[in-house]
Amino acid sequence: MRDDQTAVLMTSDELFALPEDDGVERWLVRGELRERPLTKRSPDHTKPTALISHWLLQWALAQPHPQGEVHAGEAYFRLRRDPETNVGIDVAFAPADLVACRPPRGKFFDGPPLLAVEILSPSDKQEDIDDGIAEYLACGVRLVWIVDPADKTVIVYRPGALPEMFNLSGELIGDPDMPGLRIRVRDIFR
Repeated sequence: MRDDQTAVLMTSDELFALPEDDGVERWLVRGELRERPLTKRSPDHTKPTALISHWLLQWALAQPHPQGEVHAGEAYFRLRRDPETNVGIDVAFAPADLVACRPPRGKFFDGPPLLAVEILSPSDKQEDIDDGIAEYLACGVRLVWIVDPADKTVIVYRPGALPEMFNLSGELIGDPDMPGLRIRVRDIFR
């Protein structure tokens, strides 16, 4: 909770009932509404988003049925309930069981993705990044990739493990949670 405010907790339904505002990005962290001005996405953000989505989709299509789904462009996931955390993720892989439970026209997935990928923008604050990583891992996300287009690096976070940084000569490996997934870092910064 912010020091200067009294906590008014929201639900995901209340979040999505707010009037549309194209200039504001909104999400919930433990029931608290977070907002910030929506930044214009540059090619430094959108290109890695597209390339990561491409490589994940190639991997996902090769998996046995039922398959999960790759989502990009602020796909919303309710990570926890009571109080709720509902966040938009740049790129995510939703496992098959989570996909099967989403109602038609549902506005969000009700559970954590297997993989959450966040592409950094110049306006991102380190405190928000650190809070996001901690919340993802606490809520059951198995892999978190923080992609830094400025440095052309990816930091991989897993529950109970130290973070690992990969540069252009590195390779992102999904084992054991996403068996067979291998993406060369240079392939997401082409």
